Amino acid sequence: MGKVSKGVKCSVIGCNNEAERSISAQRAYLSNSLKLPSNISQAYLCKEHYKVWKKDTKEIREIERLRW
Repeated sequence: MGKVSKGVKCSVIGCNNEAERSISAQRAYLSNSLKLPSNISQAYLCKEHYKVWKKDTKEIREIERLRW
């Protein structure tokens, strides 16, 4: 049972929604739209912020997939 299923809050500063996904902090910092604390190792994102992260990093993720 992970932290998301236990009800951890979204890591974005100013958001109090429950997290729906977790991603590494390194990947979370690729998005310039999200305001995240600098001392995290894992980022927990609510549904709305995960959607923003996906839109911001779409090109980067496609390039990473092509390298396989």
